[in-house]
Amino acid sequence: MDLPGGGITALAQLLKPPDQESGDEDDKPVTASAKLGPGAIGLSAKSQAATKHTSKKESKDIWDADEVPEGAEFDDTDDPRPQPEYDIIFKQAVTTEDMFLQMSNKTPSSVSCEDMVIKISLPDTKMADVDLDLKDKFLSCRTPNYKLGLHLPHPVDSKNGKAQWISDKQTLVVTCRMVREYDFLTA
Repeated sequence: MDLPGGGITALAQLLKPPDQESGDEDDKPVTASAKLGPGAIGLSAKSQAATKHTSKKESKDIWDADEVPEGAEFDDTDDPRPQPEYDIIFKQAVTTEDMFLQMSNKTPSSVSCEDMVIKISLPDTKMADVDLDLKDKFLSCRTPNYKLGLHLPHPVDSKNGKAQWISDKQTLVVTCRMVREYDFLTA
């Protein structure tokens, strides 16, 4: 279809009358400098501001609950005690069926692990001086010489954990069962 020089403008006026005003940015004429670039990816500044304004609740809270990380109440930036060395080890219950017959769906990855073992080295510390607090996603270990506030990589069953003090190595070993949302699928 071949249109004369003013045919495109006439066709645009047929589709949208000139007296109809639109605030939409898509209806504005595009210049050569306003082509698609990296700044055009994602939401525009207007739509981002509208999204933030509509998602804000009408409450007097400074932060939303999802903005504050779990265990933040234990963080103490003014405490001069150093953090002790620790290791997080994932442990799985392996039976002969798993080793030789490979009858289960277990793999060597941490997905197949049931327990999380946290080994905390506390030199020059007695067992009576250790203050241990375990939450579902946070472990707090405090002694007169050390402090450890550890955000755990997986949620754990904080009610049924086990702690063991190894006096000759001055190490605290905390074993806890991991609780993951889709563990019932692998059982």
